[in-house]
Amino acid sequence: MANHTITHQLDRDGALARITFANGRGNILTTALLRDLREAVKTSLDNRHLKLITLQGLGANFSYGASIEEHAPAAIAGEMRTLRGLVMEIACSPVPFAALVRGYCLGGGFELAMGCHFIFSAAQAQFGLPEIKLGVFPPAACAVLPRLVGQALADRMVISGEKMSGEDLARRGLVHSVFDGGDLEAGVDRWFGSSLAGYSASSLRHATMASRTAFVSGLDEAIAARERDYVDKLLPTHDAQEGVRAFLAKRPPAWRDE
Repeated sequence: MANHTITHQLDRDGALARITFANGRGNILTTALLRDLREAVKTSLDNRHLKLITLQGLGANFSYGASIEEHAPAAIAGEMRTLRGLVMEIACSPVPFAALVRGYCLGGGFELAMGCHFIFSAAQAQFGLPEIKLGVFPPAACAVLPRLVGQALADRMVISGEKMSGEDLARRGLVHSVFDGGDLEAGVDRWFGSSLAGYSASSLRHATMASRTAFVSGLDEAIAARERDYVDKLLPTHDAQEGVRAFLAKRPPAWRDE
């Protein structure tokens, strides 16, 4: 039985949908949660009056990322395909998505936020791609992040694994706005009320699809190619498997550089 929960709320006479997911303190993205989120997204899009969908994790954190337990060789390919499907569903959505990020937004959680049209951040939020510390890399981020912010920042985050604040990423154009933690949802509501809420939902869909034409062109294939690199080239190495084993055993990894 799934331990996660997903809530869906409509506001502003059906113009604003709020999707909130919960799975423990870190809102871990299991394959089951990702599948249910995708269904929630598809259900939301049936409303022709919808002008914005917000996505957030319940509590203090957006998400710590994908389930490490599902990084085992037998499960990881399926998990990555499921995450890619949800990222593409959001990235290609005719209704804009806004990720509302509090606390940590890491790994697969950050990849999920990258698919959104807007990212709004609490002042203390931290974004990162820590996969390299486990001896692996984030396939979706490797394809998506350079398209959003350029190669230099993508290299910094993927290769170094260092975290960056919402304010750092706002200065680089990835984060739309930063609000005090308690004002995040209210701040986004004010922004929505002064912009998208007053537009035609039909015209907004056309504009959203047109704006994303270049971004989504070939994106699914690019992510899939990085997944193949992960499964066929990285996963057979000692260190890729050692990193996950060490994390689950709560010990330092014993790298062999092979």
